[in-house]
Amino acid sequence: MQFTHPNIMRSCTESDIYESLLVLDDANILELGCGKADHTRRIAKGHQTAKIIAAEVDRLQLGENLAAAVPENITFADFGAESIPLPDASQDVVLMFRSLHHVPLPQLDVAMHEILRVLKPGGCAYISEPVFAGPLNEMIRIFNDEEIVRRAAFEAMCRAVEMGLFELANETFFLVPVTYKDFTDFARKHFQVTHSERNVSDAQRLAVERLFNKHLGPDGVKLSQQIRVDLLRKPL
Repeated sequence: MQFTHPNIMRSCTESDIYESLLVLDDANILELGCGKADHTRRIAKGHQTAKIIAAEVDRLQLGENLAAAVPENITFADFGAESIPLPDASQDVVLMFRSLHHVPLPQLDVAMHEILRVLKPGGCAYISEPVFAGPLNEMIRIFNDEEIVRRAAFEAMCRAVEMGLFELANETFFLVPVTYKDFTDFARKHFQVTHSERNVSDAQRLAVERLFNKHLGPDGVKLSQQIRVDLLRKPL
C-alpha cells in the first residue's frame, strides 16, 4: 500500500472507479460520511435493486439530505464509522468517499473493526482518500492542513491489512477534474462548509487567492485532485 503515487496518469470520475471494482446490484450497501450524498443518489438510481444506508454525522448536512427527495432504496441515518448500529455480517459493501480521515484519530482502529464486523465474509470496503499532493492540495493546506489525519487514516488501513483483518484487493490512483469559476466559487466550496470550523484568517485567504490566481484563465481554474482508492475485502 502506498500513501502517494508519483505517476498518476488516469483522469476520470470516481463513479468510473467504483463501478469497475464493485458489484452493486442487489447489494446491501453502507455509506459512511455520505456528505451531500451525490454518490449515494447516483448509485441508488443506477442500481435500483441495491439497498443503501447512508450515514452522516453533520446534522446540518443530514437535514438537507432528508429535506430533498429521497429515493426508496436510500435510508439516511445519523451515526459515525466508529459506532455502527447495524447487525454483524449484514452488508455486502461499505463505502467511504474521502471520509475516513474525518473519523477522530483515537477511533480509527475502532472504525476499521466496525467496518469489518458489519461486512459479510467476502464483502468489500471501498475507501477513497485525497492524496496529499498537487496544486489544489497546496492551496487547501494553507487553511486546512490534513497531512496528519490523512496519514493516520492510511496507517489505520495498513494496520488492518497487516493484522489480517482485511485483504487488499486493489489499490488505484486517479485524477478527478476540479473546476472553479472564480475565487468566490472556491471560497464557497471550501471555506463555507458545515462539517468543520474553518476560521480562515485574512492572511490565509490572501495567500490562497494568490496561488489560485496563478491558475486562473478565461474559463476559470481547472485543476485535478489526486485520489487513492483502497479496496479491502473481508476474508471468507
